[in-house]
Amino acid sequence: MGIGGISIWSLRLILLIVVLLFGTKKIRNIGGDLGSALKNFKSAMRDGEEGKAADPGQLEQGASGSENVTAKEKDKASHSA
Repeated sequence: MGIGGISIWSLRLILLIVVLLFGTKKIRNIGGDLGSALKNFKSAMRDGEEGKAADPGQLEQGASGSENVTAKEKDKASHSA
C-alpha cells in the first residue's frame, strides 16, 4: 500500500494521465518555475534575516523620522495658509 491507502499502480495511472494531459514540456516548465520561486523565496528570507541582524533599531529610527517629516509638512502648511 502506498501513500494514504493509494497503491503504487494508482499513482502510476495518475502520473500517466497527467503526462498525457499536459505533456512533458509543460510539466518541466512548471517544475522549473516552482524551483526558481523556491530559490527566490529562500534568498529573500535569508536577506531579511541578515537585515534584522545588521541593525535592529533602524526601523524605529525610520518610523520616527517619517513622523517628523510629516509634522514639519503640517507646520509649513499651517503657516502658509
